[in-house]
Amino acid sequence: MGQTWTDTPIHFIDFEGNATSGILEFGVVTLLAGEITAAHTRLCRATGRVSADDTKVHGLSADGLASQEYFAAEWERFAGLRATGPLAAHFAPVENSLLRKVWPYPREVPDFARPGKISTEWGPWIDTGRLYPQLFPQAGSFRLEDLVMRQGLPGELEAAARRHCPPERRRYHAALYDALAGALLLASLLKRPEFSTATLPWLLQMSTADGEKRSALQQGDLF
Repeated sequence: MGQTWTDTPIHFIDFEGNATSGILEFGVVTLLAGEITAAHTRLCRATGRVSADDTKVHGLSADGLASQEYFAAEWERFAGLRATGPLAAHFAPVENSLLRKVWPYPREVPDFARPGKISTEWGPWIDTGRLYPQLFPQAGSFRLEDLVMRQGLPGELEAAARRHCPPERRRYHAALYDALAGALLLASLLKRPEFSTATLPWLLQMSTADGEKRSALQQGDLF
């Protein structure tokens, strides 16, 4: 039986950027027992071209980021986060891919899918972009903004953004704002009575869309 989700920090991550530009902004929100206990963000210097189309989406340009440190300076932060709890994201393969492009592996860390084991992977991730479709397949759009609206969370998100986000980055497609949105979606899900005793292994299993990977994660009764 794995630890319940309330016992361990869950670090919800969002990146702005892509494989060409590199990570241009990160946001990290730590949840413990469904409450936000820490939030951090910063802008990062581009490692490649930032297209005009991308700038229209996230509002960031290579020139505007030229004085920032590269994301690679954040190794201790991200390696430290992964050592204390599982990482989470909304449609996590994007974040996992960008993170692995900078550092293919973390240090030896706990394998939260298999309690008591050790891993050298960033994942598996808790993925709200997979959890909601798995658990509520008839619910409609699973875009971050649509889910926040449908779950009645816009007011809570705006309040959290006022506490934690830079004033000019309190909007979707800003990394910490999106990370807060995802973290609130995860907390909202786990506060439902039917999921209140969910274990981390079960959450990680249900976050995996690939049937073979899910079977590989499954270790007996995970819920």
